[in-house]
Amino acid sequence: MSKIEAFWARFKEHTQQPNAKYLSDFHFELNEKLANELLELVLIGQKKATSSSLNAYILENEPLPKEGDLHIVTDFYGNPRCVIKTTAITILPFNEMTYDICKREGEDDTLESWQKGHIRFFKEEAKAKNASFSMDMPIVFEDFEVVYQE
Repeated sequence: MSKIEAFWARFKEHTQQPNAKYLSDFHFELNEKLANELLELVLIGQKKATSSSLNAYILENEPLPKEGDLHIVTDFYGNPRCVIKTTAITILPFNEMTYDICKREGEDDTLESWQKGHIRFFKEEAKAKNASFSMDMPIVFEDFEVVYQE
């Protein structure tokens, strides 16, 4: 049994949800340092949302998240650390993001710092997928809550 499967079995037993299914297991960001820093923000309750480009879902042929979805969040090396549950989805153009929305990600003190970090991320992600970033590209903003951690 893999460490993800074992973690999920403990989640199901602990929450008494024997038929629960998770949509994905993932880590935040594209490098170890940021992935693990963002994970820690989730674990301490500061990070309660995340954002992705709509293009990434389309290019990877993945379903859009929806309320109630469960995901396993791992560290950069794939070690499971918690289960999150999607509580809300908002889709809007990058250039219409407000600080009231993006501050729920728990990473930045201003809209400008959020934009700077996310432009970097979305450009790197787009380059890896042979796509491009634009200021009006649709962003999938996902609010979540931690429902299990060990």
